[in-house]
Amino acid sequence: MNLSKTGSMDEIFTYYNTQIEPGEYKLVKKSIGLLPSGNKLHIISHVFRSLKPGPVVLFSAGMHGDEVNGVEILRRAVKEGVFNNLLKGTVIVIPILNVFGFINYSRDVPDGKDVNRSFPGSKSGSLASRIAKEVSSNILPFIDFGVDFHTGGANRYNIPQIRYLCEDSEQTELAQAFNAPFNINSKMLSQTMRKTAYDDKKSILIFEGGEALRYDKSSIEHALRGINNLLIHKEMKAGTPNIINTVNINETSWVRASGSGLFNLYKSSGDKVEKKEIIGVINEVFGSEEKPVYSSHDGYIIGHNNAPVVTEGDALFNIGRTVGF
Repeated sequence: MNLSKTGSMDEIFTYYNTQIEPGEYKLVKKSIGLLPSGNKLHIISHVFRSLKPGPVVLFSAGMHGDEVNGVEILRRAVKEGVFNNLLKGTVIVIPILNVFGFINYSRDVPDGKDVNRSFPGSKSGSLASRIAKEVSSNILPFIDFGVDFHTGGANRYNIPQIRYLCEDSEQTELAQAFNAPFNINSKMLSQTMRKTAYDDKKSILIFEGGEALRYDKSSIEHALRGINNLLIHKEMKAGTPNIINTVNINETSWVRASGSGLFNLYKSSGDKVEKKEIIGVINEVFGSEEKPVYSSHDGYIIGHNNAPVVTEGDALFNIGRTVGF
């Protein structure tokens, strides 16, 4: 077994055959694949351990290699000492799960597979499946909860948000403690890390913020604030939570392009909108025809498309609705 823990203060915490004693920090590398060049791919983890027993928490990012915001969030958290001098428990930080995707500016791995649709994975499968197997077999069973950091896809911006299952009391508690600008009730998707953890009775929150291959200062700062809030809530860190107003979203739906052409936004993520309000326009490339884009519901825009050119059917605005809105 690669990772083990007990409640004893003196128990050695073993992570991928590396022993970490109470109060220690170690950087641990685990080989998970080989490039055609012969170079090894590693999952690299920061492991911070307190002198006292407590929860084991996972913070992970880079599941999709082009989602650089999450990588920067965890890099900054480590650099700024967020996990130093824990009052209790252990924190595992994995800034990049999909190393191949990261170095190739890609969401996927060589055969086009999505790591986050490959869980629980297989030791003899594709690279995506092998990464998933490593996480599901040797990390998830031994944590208590975690946060996985993501962004929107190419040209799609997501307002800083936590996705959780509102009917689950632990996930609700963790989401409220993290305190993102938006909390979004989100059902489990099969073959994801979140669903695999849930099946093992572990809670993984999903943080979404910004878009692929682009830093978003607001998302990074909200994520760092949320990590601090969560650790303080779990009494793993001293301090007072930095609390803002959170909008709770129960349902979401995409407004799609009714035509093709040049897309201009009138509204963007975070804006409150009303049903049938004009929130953008699609202009015909070779003429003066304009197609207004209308909000489908009353609610808040929680994600939008930044692409200047769109095709009929493209997702343009993600509208989130609250109870009684």
